[in-house]
Amino acid sequence: MTNTPAQQTVTRLYARLVVPDGPRAIDFYRAALGAEEIERYTGPDGRIVHALLRLGGAVVAVKDADEADPAPASLGGSPVIMALDVSDADAVAEAMLRGGASVVYPVADQHYGQRGGRLADPFGHLWMISQTIEDLTPEQIQQRTDELLA
Repeated sequence: MTNTPAQQTVTRLYARLVVPDGPRAIDFYRAALGAEEIERYTGPDGRIVHALLRLGGAVVAVKDADEADPAPASLGGSPVIMALDVSDADAVAEAMLRGGASVVYPVADQHYGQRGGRLADPFGHLWMISQTIEDLTPEQIQQRTDELLA
């Protein structure tokens, strides 16, 4: 008997960020987001084939771009947005900007009880940086969303 997908157990999920310069990306994520490098594996040419970074309670992987795995810039950008909850959205955004990120949407108070914005890191990955400033119920968020979009 084989297991169906519903019977499988997910043991781990993480994003794998493909970048044009792995060591520089890891340095950026360390300085801007406080990432801790857990592991790194390189090919014979020194290019990163896999590096795992811890960001708070989450992990992300980084690898150098190659023919099989292109970086976002070679694809015209990335449709994926990494959502990162932090204790101080302004400070994290400033650290990212110092490291070469650019503002997509500036950090501001949002109707859903968050202070946050969206930035593009120097490698083409999008980050939604936010912090909770108001504890709202799902119903309150939906009501504010309805009012905003009416």
